[in-house]
Amino acid sequence: MSEVKAARSFVSARRWSLLPALALLASCVSAGPDVRPGPPTPVAQNAALLGVARGPAISSFGLLPRDSASALDAFQLSCPVLLRRADETGLTRPADWQDACTSAATWPRTNAPAFFETHFEAVRVGDGQAFATGYFEPEIAGSRTRRAGYKVPVYAVPPDLVRCWRDGTAQSERTGRAPLGRIDERGRCVDYYTHAEIADGALAGRGLEIGWAADPVEFFFLQIQGSGRLLTPEGEVIRIGYAGQNGHGYTGIGGLMRERGLLGSGPGQYSGSMQGIMQYIRENPAAGRSLMRENESFVFFTVLEGDGPLGSIGVPVRAESSVAVDPKFVPYGAPVFLSTDREEARGLWVAQDTGGAIRGANRFDTFWGAGARAREVAGGMSARGEATLFLPRGTLDRLGVRR
Repeated sequence: MSEVKAARSFVSARRWSLLPALALLASCVSAGPDVRPGPPTPVAQNAALLGVARGPAISSFGLLPRDSASALDAFQLSCPVLLRRADETGLTRPADWQDACTSAATWPRTNAPAFFETHFEAVRVGDGQAFATGYFEPEIAGSRTRRAGYKVPVYAVPPDLVRCWRDGTAQSERTGRAPLGRIDERGRCVDYYTHAEIADGALAGRGLEIGWAADPVEFFFLQIQGSGRLLTPEGEVIRIGYAGQNGHGYTGIGGLMRERGLLGSGPGQYSGSMQGIMQYIRENPAAGRSLMRENESFVFFTVLEGDGPLGSIGVPVRAESSVAVDPKFVPYGAPVFLSTDREEARGLWVAQDTGGAIRGANRFDTFWGAGARAREVAGGMSARGEATLFLPRGTLDRLGVRR
């Protein structure tokens, strides 16, 4: 969910989309974007300034009962956020969602399509042309303790990771939050340790390990996703979620490989999917290790208990129902209908997450859960088509959008 797919968890801060992230993106994390960059980020600051238009009647979308029931459950889960959080898109107000949220609690799931037809109207942001990737919750071999075969540390946020202003930063530039860094032995604010420095042991021996992974390559890609599960030899499942990041910019290794002519369909080239990039790293261990170290960003985790993983708004994201968005163009909690050239991504989703590569209007990152299928679908997801937001009835009249 971004180096930030935020907390969280799964993160708002967290998560980059796999492919875009690998490519150097765009969030949130999966193969196509590596070779097919998404649409450029619009100049407009939010959806209201970019412009919106009325979409067709919601009954014309042919909503499927099962898809709609899952989206209705996800929508209801998001209602506490919708009813209290200011909408950055400039399109809705918390009170606009009250009727739909009240109705969602008791609406029969067997007739879920009618819920959306009753309470919402279709809205296109900008030209409505959408680009969607995918992310998932990786499952990798791990352990709570270091032992033979499990030597890759999973670190909690270190206490010396702080926000501070570097020497020489003019007072006029010290606006907003200070950047992340650390205070060195001379009392100066300096950059925090890079990915390579941490891999070389900069944090070793400080008791920050919350677990240990077996495979550095798998753990690298788990960091891109921002959340995942460690599966121990004893069968224990340890869910870990994004807790922080070292303050260094993210460099997508897929983008580096593309620049160096390593991605493509020619002899000696690899596919731009997550699977193809991992294949290159494993078949070229020395070069692959160096490639991963060119990404200076490093993610810190926390052990998660209970339902999850959590999206950036603090509610659990659901496989094939939750989607990461740019909250300046899609209200958190809003239903979104995607009509794309990838059948898997078509249908009704609910905006419950974001990610560092998920930027701009009609940019989406679909969540696929955990397991082998989720990994395969998310790792190769690159879909284009149209996106339609479902907003509370009356929103467009209030905004003065012509019929």
